Amino acid sequence: MKNIEGIKVSIVTIILNAFLAIIKLVSGIVGKSSAMVSDAVHSFSDVVSTIIVMAGLLISGKKSDRNHQYGHERMESVASIILAFSLFITGILIGINGVNNIREKDFLIPQMFVIFIAILSILVKEWMYHYTIKSAKKLKSESLKADAWHHRSDALSSIGSLVGVTGSIIGIWYFDLVASILIAIMIIKVSIDIFIEAIDKLVDKSCDDETIKKIKEIINKIDGIVSIDDLKTRMFGNRIYIDVEIGASKNLSFERAHSIAHQVHDDIEAKIKDVKHCMVHINPK
Repeated sequence: MKNIEGIKVSIVTIILNAFLAIIKLVSGIVGKSSAMVSDAVHSFSDVVSTIIVMAGLLISGKKSDRNHQYGHERMESVASIILAFSLFITGILIGINGVNNIREKDFLIPQMFVIFIAILSILVKEWMYHYTIKSAKKLKSESLKADAWHHRSDALSSIGSLVGVTGSIIGIWYFDLVASILIAIMIIKVSIDIFIEAIDKLVDKSCDDETIKKIKEIINKIDGIVSIDDLKTRMFGNRIYIDVEIGASKNLSFERAHSIAHQVHDDIEAKIKDVKHCMVHINPK
């Protein structure tokens, strides 16, 4: 099941993120690297965000009930919005800390071993991105995809840590703090992208052009259809709802017209797996 596989992926990434966060925090404090400490905070935020993703997967996977007759898929979008806000706050706090340190001229030269911790973090986080995004695409999971990009942003922030630490060690003392601020900017950018995508799903954004083209191709292959008079699509979480009006000869029997409408419905739902519901209306021509 979708939620079970997604939760397995989330548990693996929580364990790895917790490990990385502790390692980076200790090395950042001992190794005197502000960028590495900022990176550690980012990794701790990854743990929290993945727990949010797990909650979203569990709730969105629930079957329809009397009070939620259209299902719970939009809970993934809600989880993504919460994730986006947590990322945004994390980025703001890291940025403020970096700016304050620069204003106070709190320049410390990091220890050499911090470089190896940064390289380890880059490799592990990039692996986590590919591991999570693969499952996100397979499961069509919006929140899992957002979490994957969270891992990628952490990999990028670790690259920033690596550059900052290296620069400070070779004598450009402010590099480490500047890298901390750049990390904050990257985190904020990712949070905004995740937020916008989640909002699109909540406000019934239409499907992409490729999906709409595929829907029309499916309809046009069915005998007895004269025209496609109207086609509306909307995203409901990670699922698709379709309303289509088709034209057919007014001389058709009611039974034949009903059969055509039924075929449109069945073919669309069978050939586009993300479609949850398709409503078909026939106009006499």
